[in-house]
Amino acid sequence: MTQIGQGSSGFTLEIPSLHKTVTLAWAALTDTGHRREVNEDSLLSEPPVFAVADGMGGHSAGDVASAAVVTRLAEFAGRDHLEPDAINGALSLAVSDMATGEGVTDLGTGTTVTGAAVAVVSGVPQWIVFNIGDSRVYQLTSGVLEQVTTDHSVVQELVDAGRITRDEADVHPHGNIITRAVGFHEPPIPDYRVLPIQPGMRLLVCSDGLTKELTAYGIRHFLMSNPRAADAAKSLVDAALENGGRDNVTVIVLDVIDVGEISPSAVPPELG
Repeated sequence: MTQIGQGSSGFTLEIPSLHKTVTLAWAALTDTGHRREVNEDSLLSEPPVFAVADGMGGHSAGDVASAAVVTRLAEFAGRDHLEPDAINGALSLAVSDMATGEGVTDLGTGTTVTGAAVAVVSGVPQWIVFNIGDSRVYQLTSGVLEQVTTDHSVVQELVDAGRITRDEADVHPHGNIITRAVGFHEPPIPDYRVLPIQPGMRLLVCSDGLTKELTAYGIRHFLMSNPRAADAAKSLVDAALENGGRDNVTVIVLDVIDVGEISPSAVPPELG
């Protein structure tokens, strides 16, 4: 398990090219769970990017894969925004890094990844949400919880084809089989979605160790009943462990506190 970045109760990201500021608060937490010997999840919580990777491949190999992804994405820490091309490049480099990792066999290794990054889209700051595999991003806005990402999994394909219901998917025996990953000798191809950055919105970035144990109703309950990001993250992880903790559990709870303007005197003349 690799964790890069700590939580924050208030961090203001300045985007000089737009004369805008985005103030965020977040908390990140991970746990090995009750049935796994090794935590193969890794996480990154360093503006402008927040990501969770869930490694696969057996014992140390999965940890190598997830660590490679968050380490490459962490190279963007400190920027004022990020673009999809940068994420694509980081994931491709991470695949190369995996090949030299300890514990990796000829069968390969891989990881899911999902996250959100501050970007500039159509001249305004927005989230770009990305994912490969079945780790997820949820959005909570005005009390409404939405799953932003779509799983790359066998059961999701069955749901999309109308062959099983969403409830049946939650207990399907092939629920752990994914159809897209970072690694395993295939090019990493994320899906992207753009979300407006709005004050009061909350994002949840999580591995499937959480969603295996909590329904959407349960996730919404803990996000709604804990105004502080740190309390919400702890409540979610604790609930997943109480419900079985069959897998590694990793969460990032990310709040948008404010979107404001940079004072004109604080903007360098060449950007004014």
